[in-house]
Amino acid sequence: MSFADEFESNLVSLAHVLQKKYALLRDLDKSLQENQRQNEQRCEKEIEDIRRGRTGNVTPNAHFSEEAIDEQKHSVRIADEKLALAMQAYDLVDMHVQQLDQYMKKSNEQMRREKENASASNLENSGEAGKAGEGRRGGRKKTRLATAASTAAVASASTGMTSTGMDLDLPVDPNEPTYCICNQVSYGEMIACDNNECKIEWFHFGCVGLKDQPKGKWYCPDCATVKKSRKGR
Repeated sequence: MSFADEFESNLVSLAHVLQKKYALLRDLDKSLQENQRQNEQRCEKEIEDIRRGRTGNVTPNAHFSEEAIDEQKHSVRIADEKLALAMQAYDLVDMHVQQLDQYMKKSNEQMRREKENASASNLENSGEAGKAGEGRRGGRKKTRLATAASTAAVASASTGMTSTGMDLDLPVDPNEPTYCICNQVSYGEMIACDNNECKIEWFHFGCVGLKDQPKGKWYCPDCATVKKSRKGR
């Protein structure tokens, strides 16, 4: 069972446990209110008897009878039970919150590792996008997103400067394939021309004026011009 499944199962169990504890809290609260009401009535009666000179069960050294004092002690015990139940409920919820925090940390770490692995895989395969055979040309071609490393490489190669404006001497891989009408390496989001005879095939979105992936077939400017000229004949 995965951590997420286990946490979900514990969360369902927590709801039932809290429901029982809250029901017991309500019962204790009703009992406490009834005991306090009865004690107030008894104390009021005994105070009235003292005023009239009838001590009854009231001891000489006490203000109220033993029955009244026992009722007050019982109220304190009920209040203590309520407090203990409330603390138990709080501790249970806090424990599940801590478990959720641990799960979120593990999940974020796993996502970070997967992202790093995907970036490394894209970097290794960045040279295989635009020069494949006919097997990749069947039907509609998908756009692809180049790695951040390739983006940095083309920016450094074309400008020779870092983002802070400092000179940067980085070796450019002579084996890195180039694409698009700009004749640069793969970076950012790219799209393939649907003309099987296109000499370039892959283009950067910005170089061909695209912001989103177009619907249907897409032809580069050169191939689109050739296609229109053929239709005009």
